Amino acid sequence: MKKLFTSFLLLLTLYTIGISQVDSSLHPSLTADTTNLKLKVYTFDIKEQIAPPVWRTTQKAFEAAYEANADLMLIHMNTYGGLVDAADSIRTKILGSKIPVYVLIDNNAASAGALISIACDSIYMVEGANIGAATVVDQAGDVVPDKFQSYMRSMMRSTAEAKGRDPEIAQAMVDPSIYVPGVSDSGKVLTFTTSEAIKHGFAEGKAESIEALMKLAGYDDYEIIHHTLSATDKVINFLIHPAVSGILIMIIIGGLYFELQTPGVGFPLGAAVFAALLYFAPLYLEGLATHWEVIVFILGIVLLLVEIFAIPGFGVTGVLGIMFIIGGLTFAMVESIGDNPFEVNLIPLSKAFFTVIIAVFLSLGISIYLSQRLFTTTTFGHLALDTVQNKEEGFTSADKIYSSMIGKTGTAYTILRPSGKVWIDDEIYDATALSGYIDSESPVEVVSYQTGQLFVRKIKTDKA
Repeated sequence: MKKLFTSFLLLLTLYTIGISQVDSSLHPSLTADTTNLKLKVYTFDIKEQIAPPVWRTTQKAFEAAYEANADLMLIHMNTYGGLVDAADSIRTKILGSKIPVYVLIDNNAASAGALISIACDSIYMVEGANIGAATVVDQAGDVVPDKFQSYMRSMMRSTAEAKGRDPEIAQAMVDPSIYVPGVSDSGKVLTFTTSEAIKHGFAEGKAESIEALMKLAGYDDYEIIHHTLSATDKVINFLIHPAVSGILIMIIIGGLYFELQTPGVGFPLGAAVFAALLYFAPLYLEGLATHWEVIVFILGIVLLLVEIFAIPGFGVTGVLGIMFIIGGLTFAMVESIGDNPFEVNLIPLSKAFFTVIIAVFLSLGISIYLSQRLFTTTTFGHLALDTVQNKEEGFTSADKIYSSMIGKTGTAYTILRPSGKVWIDDEIYDATALSGYIDSESPVEVVSYQTGQLFVRKIKTDKA
């Protein structure tokens, strides 16, 4: 019995082995060596000033990499820096990446470029490349106040800590007063060459190309997928650049100004509308501008037109219109960070606000200058009437009938506040109250006549 049981187990074992071999021949993938699968490497370039277009490209590249099931993201970098808020957004995207992120520094990773590079898992540099010099400066190249430097130091330090790099070295790239023994001398902003970055643990190695980088990183079998920009992407990136946005704002404001100066021409208003579409459309498509920001801008235009054409003087309606226009243009340039649309980062918001304000004042200044030049020259034709009707030739703006009405009395046909209409000698005339408001049906007296307008005062009546 025991021999029979042993024989049965032996036959069962042989049968199982045979079945598994047959199954393996039918499904070779089950026994394939997974180490032979090609590594998918998705790469994109950062070879321009760090600004909203680069941030948009970064977002698109990561989305495409995830869709392609890439195993590694590789950034090919050569930049002198740019806007801190855009760099911070890219840094945050890299830190939260689902896949490892490498960077190949091709010559330069200065300022904002250094921040982005330190956020990557591995840094490789070509011979003669540099990384560092992350001091925050303004557009003129002057160092900004320390509160901005403190914010940059904190970002550099926390980013280095997240990737296991020396945080003291990272913040020494921002603040020249930070002394790191054996690395930097006080009074000099730290910048590493390729060999120095490798020596102090800020770079993994020297590589002259992406292929050399992959070999140095230990990858032999891989597939490179390059991120390419479509024609639409290029147009949107161009339109959302801060400089282009500022020019579009100038065209919007200048077009409105010229349309008010030359009502009925149509071209300035058309230019303003077209510039507004180019300004809001890409921001709206990218999720920066939302419905309420566009509505606020349009409401501001309406309030300003009502103030100019319907309400005498300039008051609350006009001020609100200007505030709504500036507010709509400003908030459209920044990204909300929460469910509340007004919850935004203060630094990007302040930059957007000053961009709008500077563009508005430049536009008004240039528009006033051009209007004085264009309307007083015949180079571009007669944009304004230049015929003079001299009084000596019999021309006059004073109508004899209106002039003869001085001293006559009548009643207010409408409320005068201060302009309105009066009823005199069974005729209705436009008139302006000399002071204050005059209720309808109140007795009035014509006291003067100027530039086609009667000026009246209320007649005091004795009450019983």
